[in-house]
Amino acid sequence: MLIAGLVKTSFVDYPGTISCVLFTPGCNYNCFYCHNRSLIDGTQSPLNRQTIHDFLAKRAGQLDGVVITGGEPTLQPDLPAFIAYLKSFGYKIKLDSNGSAPQVIRQLLDAGACDYYAIDYKAPPLRYREICGPAASPAAVLKTIQSLLQYNAPFEVRTTVAPQFSETDLLAMAQTLPPVPCYRLNRYRKPEKFLPEDAARVQVPPHSADQLLALAEAMRIYQPNVIA
Repeated sequence: MLIAGLVKTSFVDYPGTISCVLFTPGCNYNCFYCHNRSLIDGTQSPLNRQTIHDFLAKRAGQLDGVVITGGEPTLQPDLPAFIAYLKSFGYKIKLDSNGSAPQVIRQLLDAGACDYYAIDYKAPPLRYREICGPAASPAAVLKTIQSLLQYNAPFEVRTTVAPQFSETDLLAMAQTLPPVPCYRLNRYRKPEKFLPEDAARVQVPPHSADQLLALAEAMRIYQPNVIA
């Protein structure tokens, strides 16, 4: 399992859980607002495996959980085995994913591997590739979310509310999904690094906090558990 980054302590990435955060290299999406752009192409040098092992062994009993994020963790072929290894220390596991590999998520669900999932639902289906690049597949994400609901797994859906999104866009997204246990709206933040062709659209100001709350309220007709 390749790990390209480590946050040793986090109080915010795993709700109600003191955790560390492991970042995997490589992503099959190319979201214009990505804040981990250095991880996308998968060429970043991985951290030393023994260093990661020693850290996880030392912090067992002090940290409650491990968040696996990226990049896109489901691209790593040994993800299920790595999660089993983490569980051997007694850690709870949260997986952050773009939902593009429903077959991997189903494998994890079959194994009862993760304690919590956070799935990014990036855009209205017709705008997915505009936001995330040509490899993005809203159908795969919907299949992932349907599997999580079928297994009654603890999870949340997350949407970064890009400045280009209107209330119509958010309502289309909310309506496309069955009601989910938690639908979290995250405010857009301009990334430090971006592609030259995205220079104009990353500069668009984000929705205000009040606007975000109003969007959440509008979405509740389809998604009662929206938070912003």
